[in-house]
Amino acid sequence: MTVDVILPCLNEEAALAWVLGRMPDGYRPIVVDNGSTDRSAAVAESLGARVVHEPVRGFGAACHAGLRAATAEVVCFMDADASLDPRQLPRVSAAVLGGHGDLVLGRRLPRTAGAWPWHARLGNAVLAGVLRRRTGAPLRDLGPMRAARRAALLELGLTDRRFGYPLEMVLRADAAGWRIAEVEVDYLPRTGRSKVTGTLRGTLRAVSDMRRVMAELRPASSSDSSYPGRRRE
Repeated sequence: MTVDVILPCLNEEAALAWVLGRMPDGYRPIVVDNGSTDRSAAVAESLGARVVHEPVRGFGAACHAGLRAATAEVVCFMDADASLDPRQLPRVSAAVLGGHGDLVLGRRLPRTAGAWPWHARLGNAVLAGVLRRRTGAPLRDLGPMRAARRAALLELGLTDRRFGYPLEMVLRADAAGWRIAEVEVDYLPRTGRSKVTGTLRGTLRAVSDMRRVMAELRPASSSDSSYPGRRRE
């Protein structure tokens, strides 16, 4: 089965050759150029990737444009900055392809000391703890490498178009009763500076977006029968 791999991209020219060159057989890259000022789109096209242009800036805007453009039954998401190894995509998508999971996230394990700044790692751990309490899903990371079925994702009606998109996906999937799980993947030093942890402005925007999504999707009380309060595998 062919799997579409959605790669949101903003000025990742230096990383794309490594990322696209390690794409496994059967995994079809869709590079969503989100207004790059370098040669990202041209490099991606020259390496055989499908390129989608999303003029509306925002991580969620790029991810959702790729989701709308995808045609495969199962899709994966991952960053295009070489911090994640595409050869580990089958590890993340296996449960979805086999019908044993609905949303699978890659739990990042840093392989070098500088791969994951301490402040970003701490913030991610706090967020994962909140998610575990709210959803019961055994998540220790809001990992950017993830897999799910395309049609089901579209049915979730995701609306965030900024940094809250990955969080909204998990919260809406939980509310819909999805089986949510995670598997371990390597986390490597990215190529270039991070749009989130690499700048104070990016970090503050990401925190603000995720707080907003948390507030907007606050669950009903446990006594409300409309909120199932399920526990995941």
